[in-house]
Amino acid sequence: MARGQRKTIDEKITAKQEMIEALMTRVESEKRELEELYQEKRRKELEAVSALIEEAGLSAEEVVGVLQQYLDNREEMVS
Repeated sequence: MARGQRKTIDEKITAKQEMIEALMTRVESEKRELEELYQEKRRKELEAVSALIEEAGLSAEEVVGVLQQYLDNREEMVS
């Protein structure tokens, strides 16, 4: 039974190059989508922190001060 016409090595190389290019395009697209998801996650986390600060009636400066104090204390405990 006759098989289809065999591809030349040049045709195989071209096909592989095209496949790689298509995959690279897909990878770049997926990377962009992943970055968008990271940004969305960060935005939601910041919104939650902002809501907590507002609920507590604190200013941003107060929160920064408290966090800095916490970090300083934690660093002293580790050292």
